[in-house]
Amino acid sequence: MAVLYVLIPVSIVLAGSFVLVCLAAIRKGQFDDLESPQWRILFDETKTVNTEKLIEQGRTQA
Repeated sequence: MAVLYVLIPVSIVLAGSFVLVCLAAIRKGQFDDLESPQWRILFDETKTVNTEKLIEQGRTQA
């Protein structure tokens, strides 16, 4: 029973730190663009400007 007095506060602090890290990542824009990285590898680097425009317009073709 005494172990619970230690484990519960430790788990609350750990969960709180995960929430803070997640909120920091959201504020920095980590999750803003989830589609471009998966398409960027399929195209040449010289064409990235054109493909990024197509991706934004939703007209990509693999």
